[in-house]
Amino acid sequence: MFLKQFYTTHEGQILISAEQASHFAKDIAKDFNPLHDHDAKRFCVPGDLLVSLVIAKYGLSQKMQFTFSGMVGHNVYLNFPETEREDFEITDNNNKTYMRVHRSGEITTDDSLLETFIRDYVAFSGPNFPHILVPLMAEQNVMINTTRPLVIYESMSFEFEHLNFNAPELQAIENNLSIEGKRGDARFHFQVNSNNKKIGAGVKKILISGMRDYDLPLIQGFTENYLARKAAYEKNSLT
Repeated sequence: MFLKQFYTTHEGQILISAEQASHFAKDIAKDFNPLHDHDAKRFCVPGDLLVSLVIAKYGLSQKMQFTFSGMVGHNVYLNFPETEREDFEITDNNNKTYMRVHRSGEITTDDSLLETFIRDYVAFSGPNFPHILVPLMAEQNVMINTTRPLVIYESMSFEFEHLNFNAPELQAIENNLSIEGKRGDARFHFQVNSNNKKIGAGVKKILISGMRDYDLPLIQGFTENYLARKAAYEKNSLT
């Protein structure tokens, strides 16, 4: 599967370098969150890559939930257990848990279907900023801390009516943002279609820390810089 270029294996463990994680974020997920820059001081592996690796290894279950409990830094050796249990954890050598996984129902391990779903899931999940998140913040008259943005992937869950489908496509259906103090809770709801019929639904949840009053010039400047970084990277990738 195409994911092999974004990790290495060592004695049964999975190792993701900062460069591999950053390439996945930018090239596959179109996610230019500064936390995923390979030289970022607070670098972390994209949650979408971890979710994708779980699906690639264990298959796509009729019902799945991924809950993050920590950020994976540079060169962390991860344990993906050999298990058929419905509930399991992704940990490191110090038994620190980074992700909890729940799965139930039917399972498919069809490589073609898994890759199609992963690519579409990542294309949906990765580029939440700025076109979705900024309008949500404007509605609530709040915004991220532009000098130290902290937007964390908390969870992803989805459920299918059945697994007898092909060419799945994720379609956004509702986005909302709730604010409590300086903390934001954003939820991106979607449905999964195949051959123009709904076959499933799910929701992605992210947490935003350090929120402050909305400042239009400040968020515009931050957004313009974000999009300029994206455009420059994509231009360089073509040369």
